[in-house]
Amino acid sequence: MSSTRNSLVRRSPGERGGPDDATGRGGDSRSRRTRPTPEEHDDAGFLSLTPERARVLLFVAARPATLALTVIAVLMPAALLFAHSGLDGTSGAIASGWLVAHQVPLVIGKTPLGLLPLLPTALLAWLSARDCARAVEPDSSRADLGWIVGAALSGPLLVTAVCLAVAEDASGVVALQPPNTLSAFAWVGGLYLVAATAGIANRDRRRFFALLRAPDWAIAGVYGAGRTVVRLLGCAAVVTLVSLLAHGSRFLEGYRASGNFAGVLGLTLLSLAYLPNVVIGATGILVGSGVEFGDASVGLFSVVGGPVPAVPVLAALPSGPAAGWWVVLLLIPAAVGVLGGIDAGRTSADHATAPWATLSSAGFATLALVLLGAVAGGELGTFGSVGIDLPVFAVVTFAWLALAGYAGLLFARWFVVPVGAPIAGRDLHGAYEETDYDDHDDAYYDDRHDDGDHDGDYEADEYDEHYQDDHYDEDDYYDYADHPEDDALEGELVDEQPSLPARPARPSAPPDIVDAEVVETPHDDLPPLRER
Repeated sequence: MSSTRNSLVRRSPGERGGPDDATGRGGDSRSRRTRPTPEEHDDAGFLSLTPERARVLLFVAARPATLALTVIAVLMPAALLFAHSGLDGTSGAIASGWLVAHQVPLVIGKTPLGLLPLLPTALLAWLSARDCARAVEPDSSRADLGWIVGAALSGPLLVTAVCLAVAEDASGVVALQPPNTLSAFAWVGGLYLVAATAGIANRDRRRFFALLRAPDWAIAGVYGAGRTVVRLLGCAAVVTLVSLLAHGSRFLEGYRASGNFAGVLGLTLLSLAYLPNVVIGATGILVGSGVEFGDASVGLFSVVGGPVPAVPVLAALPSGPAAGWWVVLLLIPAAVGVLGGIDAGRTSADHATAPWATLSSAGFATLALVLLGAVAGGELGTFGSVGIDLPVFAVVTFAWLALAGYAGLLFARWFVVPVGAPIAGRDLHGAYEETDYDDHDDAYYDDRHDDGDHDGDYEADEYDEHYQDDHYDEDDYYDYADHPEDDALEGELVDEQPSLPARPARPSAPPDIVDAEVVETPHDDLPPLRER
């Protein structure tokens, strides 16, 4: 029987203070059972898995892979039919679609395909991170977190193994060379490992940072780097949109070779899939680096012409010589760096001689952007290598964010938060997490009910499994060893019965008042004492 949290503490006669206890205090307090802590759960190892947790882990392992395979299984046969290619290579197309969605390089015929769309990859990573965050409980142990990470990796890796076998078999029917097995498992495993870690860290940031034992300036740098990356990518997306509008005629020319509605739909989906790649390339242009398309290149200071893939979204690339006003776009990374320095001044103890949070924010943001730039590029057939010039991109990005960030830090110390003033958000282990935790919990609760992930009795069943009587002892709320004078009885919480109306008190008779007077009598007038 499960006990509710608002019930009275139940004590049996055999427990402390009962007649079976010779000491009258129920024995040594160290022998009392309390609710297991996450560290005690770790001692049980990976075998302490309840059926309910197994169902959640199965959901984490299966949902991203199932949704991805469903979408690919619908799109690939449709693409083959519209291209009048027949359905002979459907299995190979589905297997290659799974590998492409996970950034696994392919070779079709003799044409290498390493420049792969980032939008499907980002959606799969977000979905896996979201499921992992939902599976984390407030009292999850390290073993529980290990189960979650293992589940997030197991499903996609299993599907990858099947797709590699299908691609090997289909290579005799279609012009598809089997990809490198180690490379395929590395890309898929790395993607879902990063996604699972990000989801768990976002769900329980306090424990994550406590496990890393990172100093406050490093934690402030991580938060600042996240905001910096979002700002730079947002500005690059706006610049890309403006460039597409400015080159609208070339954008429409990209659809002229489509032929029919199926071609227009295919080019639109292809442009959307490669849109994140274009935005990351625009980020490289904004900071002063360049984007290379084989022999062609585009930058703020020069434009070298050359063949470009006929995809409508690439109409955002400028043509002709570089205009003189393009240099003004360098103010964008400078402004983003200044904002990052102001944020570091408001959320850390940085000052002019110790700007550690500012520099760490610039370093983490540069690392994240360089990794995104590496994933967004690759080999593209006869066009050659396509992507950002990564060495130059890394140097100029860190320079903009560090130097402009230092200027923003000085501004913050002089005008916003002087040295020695209380710093907003100083408790990086708690202040940032509390609000996010509450919002995330509410959203998680709503999503679980909206998605229909469980039936109506889920809350009661889960509560009974996790909070049985043998886990919730009386000691969780009251320590009787410190209060031996309290006599506890076996009790039960019952509804209070309405009491009978009390009779009105009868008015009592007023007491008799006797007037008295003290009269002093002379000593000589007293009668003599009678002798016995």
